[in-house]
Amino acid sequence: MLIRVVVLVAVIYFIIQAVLRGRKDLAEQEFSLREVNFRWLGISALLYAAAMIPMGIYWFRMLHALQQSPRFLGTFRAYCVGHLGKYVPGKAMVVVLRTGLLAGPQVNKTIVGASVFAETLTMMAVGAFIAAAMIAWKFSDQTWLLLMSIGLMLAAGFPTIPPVFTAVVKRLRLKSDAVDVESCLDGFTWRLMLFGWLANGIAWCFIAMSLWAVIQAMPERVFELSDGPDVRHLWTSFPSMLASTSLAMVAGFLSGLPGGVGVREVVFTQLLQNPYGEITALIAPVLLRLVWLAVEFALAAVLMIGWRSKRQTNCAKSQEIS
Repeated sequence: MLIRVVVLVAVIYFIIQAVLRGRKDLAEQEFSLREVNFRWLGISALLYAAAMIPMGIYWFRMLHALQQSPRFLGTFRAYCVGHLGKYVPGKAMVVVLRTGLLAGPQVNKTIVGASVFAETLTMMAVGAFIAAAMIAWKFSDQTWLLLMSIGLMLAAGFPTIPPVFTAVVKRLRLKSDAVDVESCLDGFTWRLMLFGWLANGIAWCFIAMSLWAVIQAMPERVFELSDGPDVRHLWTSFPSMLASTSLAMVAGFLSGLPGGVGVREVVFTQLLQNPYGEITALIAPVLLRLVWLAVEFALAAVLMIGWRSKRQTNCAKSQEIS
């Protein structure tokens, strides 16, 4: 119980720090939230929430392929709550939260922990691949960003190759009295890896559209300063949105910094400033960070409250029967 309280306090503390940092960044740019269109921020939030679904489905499918039997809602709850762990330095809290919330007779902590790494690295590898493709197509002058994307793709993707992933986990000699870990790992196949790439590819498209919606929420004066393609048209600006969100998130996550702060902003500036202006490049990432944080916190809260309510109802029914 004490450990759970400590974890909860740590997560809440770093979330508050992320919110305060976002407000400070907006103040430094002399930008007020009263200038934004909250309808578009709501659309951005819905798009980001939609991105969670295919990623959660992939993790659920992976767990069952690894001979675990969690329910989908329990898996999705652990997945969403785990996102809050990325705001704690080191990112290890993501694994702690997801493994702890999914603990039970139907799952093994060793397998769950390994699956969290595989799912996360798959998301990063797909994001880096998409970033490399978009940068090569639309930002061919950004050689160092292209090389960074390729490097991140190889670094994140290589451990998720089925034979490599299986060999690494076995090399660690992870033991469990409850299950044969090595036999469970046989379920991590090339077919599962392909499904993960497709699911995460869909998710990254929703994430890119979430950024586009945030930019639509910004005041008209921002668009008037833009010399590039009209950012209000999704089709013409989508490659830029896709390249910037994918590379910024991947680089930010792999940096180990809380929420990828600082790293994301550098990438966004490089890919958004020239086509859409300095104001967009500086303010959009901050608004995006706040929207995503709100979505992650809201999803975690709703799913946790729903889970506890259902648990209390089941306990009450059990007592009535007995």
